[in-house]
Amino acid sequence: MTAKSQKNWTGDPSTLLRVGKGFRLADIDPDATPGYDGNKKHAAHDLDGGAAQFDELQERLYAQSRVLGEGQESEGASALLLVLQAMDSAGKGGIVRHVIGATDPQGVHLKAFKKPTAEELAHDFLWRIEKEVPKAGYIGVFDRSHYEDVLIGRVRELASADEIERRYGAINDFEKRVTDAGVRIVKVMLHISPDEQKSRLMERLDRPDKHWKYNPGDVDERELWPAYMDAYQIAFDRTSTEVAPWHVVPANAKWYARLAVQALLLDALEQVDPQWPVAAFDVEAEKARLAAT
Repeated sequence: MTAKSQKNWTGDPSTLLRVGKGFRLADIDPDATPGYDGNKKHAAHDLDGGAAQFDELQERLYAQSRVLGEGQESEGASALLLVLQAMDSAGKGGIVRHVIGATDPQGVHLKAFKKPTAEELAHDFLWRIEKEVPKAGYIGVFDRSHYEDVLIGRVRELASADEIERRYGAINDFEKRVTDAGVRIVKVMLHISPDEQKSRLMERLDRPDKHWKYNPGDVDERELWPAYMDAYQIAFDRTSTEVAPWHVVPANAKWYARLAVQALLLDALEQVDPQWPVAAFDVEAEKARLAAT
């Protein structure tokens, strides 16, 4: 387990949660906590420990890119992209707040993709996505993503069957180009049960301070739950690749989902291994100059 600050992992989340050959979404228990031997209290402590590690790695990534400068080719000119997909109320906002929020926002690029605008619909579905790929030194977060175009697009028949089919290949080509350019992609589906979603939506209705988060359309989408699960399964089958594999995180327990996503990001950042940039000036000479002022 590379995430050294998370003490209660008994297995590597990047392996345990990865979508591989023969994966079936129907076999995943949304209540499960794969590879974690602690409880909610332990998770809170581990999340805090991982946050410090995450913050340092992100700062190293950002600092390294600032010294390298724009357009310079280097192994250090890396970025990280977290792709978050889920049914409504699965906890994407909590991931952004409690995991990504632990680090300096100046090194984070967050994009929440909503219903396409008229201008966006006039272009290929990847047009709006390409513009938001994080630059070197940044951690990018897609709250929903290009996968909406093969999920809701498939379920709601917003495009022809042939076009949906074409998009799987286009997504794989796009993600290969992005990774070749130095961006490491972490794709996560937060997997909750229909009953858990019902409970969370009801809580939003019961609390006036949560009404703004409630969308009546979510109830309509619930009726299509089996179709969405089938669409996710097809997307996993077609787009979980060696360079950009999917990870399915059981998310009925919010504390586990946050900890697991943090662990996946820590693992990715440690593989990038960003380094503090070496000073481009004589440190001792600068100390002497400063002391003399």
